[in-house]
Amino acid sequence: MTDTETLLAAYDHQMRGAPPTPPAGVTYEQDGPLLRIVGGFRGLVSGPRSLGVRGAELDRLVARQRDYFAARGEAVEWKTRSHDDPADLTDRLRAAGFVPEDQETVLVGRAAAMAVRQPLLPEGVTLRRVTADADMRRIAAMESVVWGGDRSWLADDLIGRVASAPDEIAVYVAEADGEVVSAAWLVFRAGTEFASLWGGSTPAEWRGRGIYRALVATRAALAVTRGVTYLHVDASDDSAPILRRLGFEAVTTTTPYVWSPEIG
Repeated sequence: MTDTETLLAAYDHQMRGAPPTPPAGVTYEQDGPLLRIVGGFRGLVSGPRSLGVRGAELDRLVARQRDYFAARGEAVEWKTRSHDDPADLTDRLRAAGFVPEDQETVLVGRAAAMAVRQPLLPEGVTLRRVTADADMRRIAAMESVVWGGDRSWLADDLIGRVASAPDEIAVYVAEADGEVVSAAWLVFRAGTEFASLWGGSTPAEWRGRGIYRALVATRAALAVTRGVTYLHVDASDDSAPILRRLGFEAVTTTTPYVWSPEIG
């Protein structure tokens, strides 16, 4: 088995079940092979590598998720991976009214290897671990500017995660002159060898200066102290090349298929 195959097998075995402790108001439900997450910014549906259902039975499973969230008046994301079975899942999602968003690359790396690379920060930029509600709102405000849309829900999500399970998440900000110039968080996954890297959005004028790499290294170092073997990232096209240069391996791709009341 190649190294990439080993990493993908570990990802499939350990990262396809229930995520860490949910924030208050968020619940996990099982519907056949699927994990359904209810009560967040939008619903989320995910499953194992092989769903074990096909044809009309799969169509009914898809329709059931859509109709469940339609009854709540909420959007729902079905998280797909390119190596999953059955291969026609995405065709059936489209037929049921789900629309694909941007594809991301699933990368896995060894935490110890990422922790030894400690790039220098630009002059005047500092990293700080944060837990206060106000800092989470500052992060959401920065992300709203970067992505050109309202991301206030992100503050609520981070605040809820820190309140519900502070040992399962570590949030960092990079700051310059009191301004948040990047932010990222590390999410631990109890009972596995994994932790996940999220965030990393940086305003255009601060990119290419080592801040993102520093946030990766800082979180990797923390992961190592907690006994984590692997780091996982769902990376955008902007982030994936940086992470691959750091030693992460691309193991598959993931595409969110989204149904919303507006689409329906």
